[in-house]
Amino acid sequence: MIQSPLNYTGGKYKLLPQILPLFPKKIERFFDIFCGGCNVGININCEEINFIDRDKNLIYLYQTFQNLEKNSVMDWIYKIIADYGLSLVSRDGYKFYGCEGSSGLGKYNREPFNKLREDFNKCKVIDYRYYVMLYVIIVYAFNNQIRFNSEGKFNLPVGKRDFNSNMQKKLSAFIDRVQSMNCKFICQDFRDFEVEKLSEDAFVYCDPPYLITCAAYNENGGWLESDEKDLLNFLDKINSAGIKFALSNILRSKGKENKILLEWLEKNSAYQAVHLKKSYANSNYHKTDKISESDEVLILNYKI
Repeated sequence: MIQSPLNYTGGKYKLLPQILPLFPKKIERFFDIFCGGCNVGININCEEINFIDRDKNLIYLYQTFQNLEKNSVMDWIYKIIADYGLSLVSRDGYKFYGCEGSSGLGKYNREPFNKLREDFNKCKVIDYRYYVMLYVIIVYAFNNQIRFNSEGKFNLPVGKRDFNSNMQKKLSAFIDRVQSMNCKFICQDFRDFEVEKLSEDAFVYCDPPYLITCAAYNENGGWLESDEKDLLNFLDKINSAGIKFALSNILRSKGKENKILLEWLEKNSAYQAVHLKKSYANSNYHKTDKISESDEVLILNYKI
């Protein structure tokens, strides 16, 4: 299976062995509405894959990987690393930078990373190189995460890792996949999705932010009860159109219940919630969360 080149919060890579067998056996057109790291859609075999997310930086980054030759992507990555004097342990080893694997590379990379971040945030030309710069920043940022402030500036601090061999392999495989498959990357809010244009051969998968968990996307009103209700109404509309869907979500976590989701399930007896085995690596929780207190499910509007 192909793994996302991004360490995206809530990624479902390690849950794929549980999720994929629950999908319909025959899918012609797949719609990954909250595509995030693309771990699910990138591993679907069908005639057409549509990756949809409202984060324009994420979508344009993927379009860069899709449209730019892989050698050009890699050449730009290595040039940016060299130009800013960032570490490259896969070539030089930790001792070269006066660091150890356990403590990471943050101390060495802090100054060049801050300069790269500053130049990126000041950049006026938004082109392929701009998004390759974004990818390098993500790789060297804290936990390889993506975060922009209200002014549109990337604001995460330096992290402990660099463009290691594992990241290189994941990016290479991802680029090969998106350049060989029939796929589209679309910047769109799910509320603007035109359900009436779907045909019965379509399948819609949603992995939205989880309402009752703590993560970066839930900060500062990132996902509210109104969003949750809008999404569930959207899925009802899809169901009424005769289209199959699957929804990843959590019913309970750390003593909290998603009452909106539970009431929706109770009202729609045709929907079934398949409980998944816990996987902390794929959760949206901080480290303080207890796996035993979470109840992750895949909700389907069809029989399996």
